[in-house]
Amino acid sequence: MPDESAVLLDGPWTHRTVSAAGTRFHIAEAGEGPLALLLHGFPQFWWSWNGQLTALAEAGYRAVAVDLRGYGASDKPPRGYDLITLASDAAGLIRALGEAEAVVVGHSTGGLLGWTMAVYFPKTVRRLAVVSMPHPRRLRSAVLGRGQGWASRHLLGFQLPVVPERRLVADDAQQVATMLRTWSRPGWPDSETERNCRDAFQIPGVAHSALEYHRWLFRSQTRPDGRRYMRRMRRPVSVPTLQVHGSLDPVVLPETARGSGRYVEAPYRWRMIEGAGHFPHQERPELFDSALTGWLADPEPDR
Repeated sequence: MPDESAVLLDGPWTHRTVSAAGTRFHIAEAGEGPLALLLHGFPQFWWSWNGQLTALAEAGYRAVAVDLRGYGASDKPPRGYDLITLASDAAGLIRALGEAEAVVVGHSTGGLLGWTMAVYFPKTVRRLAVVSMPHPRRLRSAVLGRGQGWASRHLLGFQLPVVPERRLVADDAQQVATMLRTWSRPGWPDSETERNCRDAFQIPGVAHSALEYHRWLFRSQTRPDGRRYMRRMRRPVSVPTLQVHGSLDPVVLPETARGSGRYVEAPYRWRMIEGAGHFPHQERPELFDSALTGWLADPEPDR
């Protein structure tokens, strides 16, 4: 069975551990300049940003990709998988890295963290880039519809105890590979990406922790903590925001993601990546990197 060393992959970056708010986080870091914090999604880990670590470093940024709580070589505590705690983790990590603020780039569940940070910890977010994830309030309303409701049906299966964890790691984490393939464009992922993600999910504790994110998101809708969170998220995002989505995304439909700009009072830009599914930063890295670095270089990012 793989251990945490499986995610310490070699490349033009440096691995280290950073403590924030009593939790240890593994990061991969490259470049110098303003901080760009990269938050991965499901079913992945920090390595999903390997291309952007290089692209952002070349663009003059200090790029940091983190294994979120419960993933990779970061701590895997039994609790703390609600969006407020997870956003607090990321805000604390920015401070632990010696910065007051960062460009925050989040994919999928990492995108939910980014939206949450911009409302709960706005002073820590310099700019926000969200990939493959609408604003939480937009997502909640869309899931009640037939199209997005069906696309999100895997969330229901994740609510069962124990069984989903076993399914994720069974047969060399075959379900992880299946999700990567069915959620992306034809021909992706490459064998290296698939192998790395399969190994990462077989690290003890990762499968359970990753599912706890989805369990809180689903179950909190009818609980006081979830209702408080959604009320708080009515506050508009006050930092420049880029929203990127794949035109072929079968998990979070493009029509679901559209409309999130209504929750942003700052400059807002929407970019569709044609021919990409749920992982546009990996499926079409040239198009994605051009959209991201071009937006970061634009002093008036409202187009």
